[in-house]
Amino acid sequence: MFFIVSKLIEIVLLPSNLIAILGLIGVAALPFGRRNPSCTCLVGSTLLLAICGWSPLGPAALMALENRFPKPVINGPVTGIVVLGGAVDTHVSVDRQTLAMNEAGERLTEAVDLSRRYPDARIFLSGGSNHIISHNQTTESQVARDILVMLGVPAKRIEMEERSRTTCENAIESKAAIQPKPRELWLVVTSASHMPRAMACFRAVGFLVVAYPVDYRTRAADLWRPTGSVAGGLATADLAAHEWLGLLTYWSSGETTELFPEP
Repeated sequence: MFFIVSKLIEIVLLPSNLIAILGLIGVAALPFGRRNPSCTCLVGSTLLLAICGWSPLGPAALMALENRFPKPVINGPVTGIVVLGGAVDTHVSVDRQTLAMNEAGERLTEAVDLSRRYPDARIFLSGGSNHIISHNQTTESQVARDILVMLGVPAKRIEMEERSRTTCENAIESKAAIQPKPRELWLVVTSASHMPRAMACFRAVGFLVVAYPVDYRTRAADLWRPTGSVAGGLATADLAAHEWLGLLTYWSSGETTELFPEP
């Protein structure tokens, strides 16, 4: 239930959806003579579109997340590498009979590189199906495993769990399957903007992993210039809002104990 409710709340509060909802309310109010509410909604929708679409607000919010956990300096052997789901599109993979990665595909390509740098490390994939409505039973871990094998990672090195649908479930199911021991060094690989939420969840269940962020989307220059397009700006604002809402939701519901975890 928590998974479904959180997804529905996010649908309403993402900047692009909120802009469209306000605009539709404004248009719908016109035939009923509600001129003032209609104008308020339409003006608000237009201003939000311009601010979120062109201003550096979205990149700044995303950069704060991406900069929270720097790339680690690894000294010593790595026991294992946990790769979180979110890098593949299971629907396209099934419908097109292919292996489809999405914008976060660097999670998997970096996992291939890490597997070569640390040949004795275990490779663990965490991810079930994170869609509210799904017409197939293919999980993110299944598709990710096939991609890793295609890219040269031996199948016998890959372990996985296919039950989790949220980041905190990633942490719970990964710990249960791996059963980490004291003094073992485990890396968690996920998008840099997603890393604060991932670390909050893994710490909440007592699985002390080392953050290994990938898939950066921002750079310093983004803070002082407008975005290249409204569509690009909205996509960045949506991604930032998704992560900040996730942090707030998990913390307020008691799933995590840190609102914005520190390194």
